[in-house]
Amino acid sequence: MLIAIIVVAVLCLAFANGANDNFKGVATLFGSGTTDFRRALTWATITTLLGSLTAVFLARTLLKSFTGKGLVDTELAATIDYGAAVALGAGLTVLLATRLGMPISTTHSLVGTLIGAGWAAGSAINITKLGSGFLAPLLFSPFLALGVTVLLYPLLTHARRRFGVIAETCLCVGGATVEVVPEACSAVTLRRVEQLSIQVGDVVTCRNRYQGKMFGIDAGPTLDRLHYVSAGMVSFARGLNDTPKIAALLVLAPAIGQFGSVALVGAAIAVGGIISSRRVAETMSQKITAMNHGQGFTANFITSLIVIGASRLGLPVSTTHVGCGSLFGIGSVTRQANWSMIGRILGAWLVTLPLGAALGALFYWLISGLG
Repeated sequence: MLIAIIVVAVLCLAFANGANDNFKGVATLFGSGTTDFRRALTWATITTLLGSLTAVFLARTLLKSFTGKGLVDTELAATIDYGAAVALGAGLTVLLATRLGMPISTTHSLVGTLIGAGWAAGSAINITKLGSGFLAPLLFSPFLALGVTVLLYPLLTHARRRFGVIAETCLCVGGATVEVVPEACSAVTLRRVEQLSIQVGDVVTCRNRYQGKMFGIDAGPTLDRLHYVSAGMVSFARGLNDTPKIAALLVLAPAIGQFGSVALVGAAIAVGGIISSRRVAETMSQKITAMNHGQGFTANFITSLIVIGASRLGLPVSTTHVGCGSLFGIGSVTRQANWSMIGRILGAWLVTLPLGAALGALFYWLISGLG
């Protein structure tokens, strides 16, 4: 029975992770008007799944880190009771945030539940391991992303202007229907007249305001392709970084094995993103800061470099913290940041770890009582 509990718990956690995290890598594609929600989600699902499957070869260190070994007693970390409590606590924490549309860190919630379940079991907590191996990378990564973005974006903007690349306008042509009431006639005799509508504006305005048959003159196809690539890199990096953290708990079910654990978790993450990512997607894409294509590309590129580098070093950084840090940086530089929403997100981050710890302790008491 305990084997079934931990399998279901870990798959629920993976589902919650996909729902809260999958769209984060492509949020700038949707937010800048480069593509629509469905296409962005499809790209995120494909690239995240590729990262998840690659994790079995490149992220062995993280598979070891998130079993809790070294943080709590080795004997406790190897028990199914402990693993199931950690998965259930972290999963519920992430699902609650997803329901509220708040982008939080699955990594942060996992750290909280590892501590809470360990405390409930009466285990000593390795404070040194907690600080250097978990909390330091989590706390440092958003500031690193924000700082790099604030420094790099003005340099890229200067280089763009130096090479003569300027913000363009587009010519939008489409059909419009006008209600016409001839003079001296009542409104009953009004008739419809089809006429040609022409408007000059920026690309994002044209794409958002008009539907149906339109034509836009776009001078930046290369930037759009790079934007897609950078978004794919972030999603790939997220799958590479997050999947082994969750799969590490499923390894406690020995019949599944390491590769099977990663494959199951990757599939559950993909399903969670497809079904339940809309609320967090709207927060990340539209409520943190306005952005154009170049700003979105910059944020994604910086995020992917930091997260992929952390995966290779075995550092449990949060893709959420890094990605949001980059967007905070863009908003700061352009002075378009929604500080009210940023404050709410930061508040959710502060609550994540203690809430995860409380739920981890609660579920450990409940599950250990079943035995």
